[in-house]
Amino acid sequence: MARYIGPKTKIARKFGEPIYGPDKNFEKKNYPPGQHGNNRRRKTSEYGTQLKEKQKVKYLYGLLEKQFRNLFEKANSHHGITGEVLLILLESRLDNVVFRMGLAPSRAAARQLVSHRHITVDGAVVDIPSYSLKAGQIVGVREKSKSLESINTSLLNTSVHKYSWLEFDKTGMVGKFLNAPERSEIPENIKEQLIVELYSK
Repeated sequence: MARYIGPKTKIARKFGEPIYGPDKNFEKKNYPPGQHGNNRRRKTSEYGTQLKEKQKVKYLYGLLEKQFRNLFEKANSHHGITGEVLLILLESRLDNVVFRMGLAPSRAAARQLVSHRHITVDGAVVDIPSYSLKAGQIVGVREKSKSLESINTSLLNTSVHKYSWLEFDKTGMVGKFLNAPERSEIPENIKEQLIVELYSK
């Protein structure tokens, strides 16, 4: 199944925020992208607002509809607030943690690193981007992949973000998933309750 590989700035403009990270081409405007964007100023319905939030999160984490739906069902079956559990499950994915550690400049690039067998979990190669990490697991770069230019460039250029739920040794290219993050520790601008309301219809 295909993933979106088109212009990311266009998608970011659609949601009114640079969801893929810093973008020199992103310019926030109060109308949608496209030739006729300035002429389509109809009020968004409640359903439209909820759908837009879900689509934003799907693009942000790089999930397809079926994957996202399955993850929501999993979150719904857990104890706790469904929307918050959903975000915690998304943040616990291996590709997201590789991105958070700074080994890749984007989640898409992190997903590729995992798929191409450059990443290990507890010393064993894992090539499943959606792999859900458990507290205490060690995530690192495969020994023969440590010289990869893409990884070294990312570590060089990525700003250091400290997350209380992650430990990372830049020199050794290895980190520890200490625990699943709390909702307050997830920095993305997401209104998860809108997604819960959408799936509850």
